Amino acid sequence: MILPGEPLPVHLMNTIWANRNGIHDTLATLDSLRGWLAVVHDDATAQRITEDDIPYFHTLRNALRRLAAHRTDDPRARATTSPLTPHQAVAIINRAITQSSTSPQLSLADNTLSSTTTNKGTLTAQTLAAFATQSIPVLTTAPLHACLAPACVIYFTKDHPRREWCSTTCGNRARAARHYHRRKPS
Repeated sequence: MILPGEPLPVHLMNTIWANRNGIHDTLATLDSLRGWLAVVHDDATAQRITEDDIPYFHTLRNALRRLAAHRTDDPRARATTSPLTPHQAVAIINRAITQSSTSPQLSLADNTLSSTTTNKGTLTAQTLAAFATQSIPVLTTAPLHACLAPACVIYFTKDHPRREWCSTTCGNRARAARHYHRRKPS
């Protein structure tokens, strides 16, 4: 599920989503990973991702979800199934950040000075580093929340003081469940 306006790390966290048929993984196959990356990040990068890269995206996503659950005191059992401890999740994110580096370089060609950027690390490492780097403010200062609607496993950044759910669908489902429980005979 891609919620508009969310930061890239939240998009990655939300590649685990649920509906009436259960919990789903948007990154389960190479085609689905490429399609998702093309929408949220970059189509050129998406086409160069290989089957071998899928576990790296899963690992970073699990670390992000574990820390989001930690930060939000997420009570949802379905959303917090990561076997990682918070310390392990922090180590995974820090390792992703350091696997790639970008550094500015000065060059002189045809008597003209110019600036270029040198990227170190594989394309996958660069992509994961971008997600991991952007996760720092999301996990530390952003108004990150867990959607507490029935059966939802999504995280979102609260962009309005009255926002309680990730989407209007979840809001409707939560209100309907509340109404049902109030009207349900004992």
